[in-house]
Amino acid sequence: MTDKIDLHSHTTASGHAYSTRMEMITAACEKGMEVFAITEHAPAMPGTCHEMYFMNYRVLPRTYKSMTVLYGVELNILDYEGNVDLPESVLKKMDLVLASIHPPCFTAGSIEDHTSAYLGAMKNPYINIIAHPDDSRFPVDYEKVVQGAKKYHVLLEINNSSLSPLSYRENARENYQEMLKQCIKYEVPVVMNSDAHVDSMAGDHTFSRKLLEETGFPEYLIINSHSERLFDFINYKRK
Repeated sequence: MTDKIDLHSHTTASGHAYSTRMEMITAACEKGMEVFAITEHAPAMPGTCHEMYFMNYRVLPRTYKSMTVLYGVELNILDYEGNVDLPESVLKKMDLVLASIHPPCFTAGSIEDHTSAYLGAMKNPYINIIAHPDDSRFPVDYEKVVQGAKKYHVLLEINNSSLSPLSYRENARENYQEMLKQCIKYEVPVVMNSDAHVDSMAGDHTFSRKLLEETGFPEYLIINSHSERLFDFINYKRK
């Protein structure tokens, strides 16, 4: 399996990560990544950066040696309608936009509530990836989530951090198995991401890759092998 893309990582700017921007970029490049994204937590996450931090991304270079570097955000889904914590005026300037559910920013409800939250976020024209939809504390209807990803042209993430033995998220492996089954059924692509919060984990998809191989997930549906398809996804909604 070709693996040359990592689209989810955090630096010290996110408040609970431990490496600088250049430490993360250097580590990803050394691991052979061709495209690497830094996606700091959006303002509703305790301890993260202010909205102005994202507005100033324009000053940062988009290449490092032979690697393309993208700068984006991991939005917090705030409610069952899928509202998020940065305005359109900021999101339209991002290279990449992820959205996810985090306990400090979201109140758990029913399966229908959580599914509705993800589907509502997918309708946002700037959101490219739903990050770590894998936590049993926020159970969802995976068939509806996958159908929504196909309809709204959004990538679903296989989060390496969630699959780690150190993860606090619940039943990620079992939940991903169900999600991947639905992705095969509806031919919906996924992306492996590290969700690295320290440089040693940048570009590391060990657990994600193992799960995809064990489930026999088709490589043509794994965006990490197809950088040209990645940029089609990122730009699709904005055309």
